[in-house]
Amino acid sequence: MSLELFSDTFEVNTPGRGTFELTDQVRALIRRVGLAQGLAHLFVHHTSASLIICENADPTVRRDLETFAASLAPDGDPRWLHCDEGPDDMAAHLRAIFTGFGLWVPIRRGDCDLGTWQGIYLWEHRARPHRRRVTLTMLGTRERSDT
Repeated sequence: MSLELFSDTFEVNTPGRGTFELTDQVRALIRRVGLAQGLAHLFVHHTSASLIICENADPTVRRDLETFAASLAPDGDPRWLHCDEGPDDMAAHLRAIFTGFGLWVPIRRGDCDLGTWQGIYLWEHRARPHRRRVTLTMLGTRERSDT
């Protein structure tokens, strides 16, 4: 059984702040390369967007996340010195640092091995639309395991 490494990059156009599900894109890329088991790593190439695994059945969960993030890192807070791109600039950087730029997902039986209510999301922290670049790197085998 030999390990294989694959990498692909895709873009996500966001209309502004919010969460955007990537689960189907990740699943399609795993199927395209034909890995049966392994690991998938996602990385967002920006300092004001992040990647999360979150509840994917009830959208109010993600709205509540946005409310919580706004309470931790509010736009235009007078404490923020960095505001080169507007009042949401430093708040977006803080939110991205707290939530993370990368995540790991197991690959099992040729698919993402996520929980029943889990989805993979890009979380845009800026108020304006942006084009975000995400790299998906997969390491695994094409051979299936019974586990």
